[in-house]
Amino acid sequence: MGLRSSIGVIFILHGLPKFNEGFLGFLTGAVGLPAEMQIPIALAEVIPGILLIIGVMNRISSSLLAIIGLGAIFHVKNASNITGQGAYELDLILLAANLVIIVMGPGRVSLSYILKKIPRYLQ
Repeated sequence: MGLRSSIGVIFILHGLPKFNEGFLGFLTGAVGLPAEMQIPIALAEVIPGILLIIGVMNRISSSLLAIIGLGAIFHVKNASNITGQGAYELDLILLAANLVIIVMGPGRVSLSYILKKIPRYLQ
């Protein structure tokens, strides 16, 4: 539960500012993605973060967050800089944590475990 909750909170806190116009300028200018990607990127971080905290659809949520992490590492961050300004060490740690959640599942302190009606592959 601790890993799921901390990863969920981190992605919620990183996703909420992406609804602001400041991220739109960064997205279109520095990253080179179209402006229409702002809301899907923000939602792709906030919704799975909430689902991880609750403990529902953890493997799917972590898979989506891992894809977001890979996109950040290879498309946004400076590939030659693992630490410091513009580095990708935090993204690499978050990617590893999401991979652990994908492999290990939600754990006993989750809504999926309590209900036990959700198929294992959706947990």
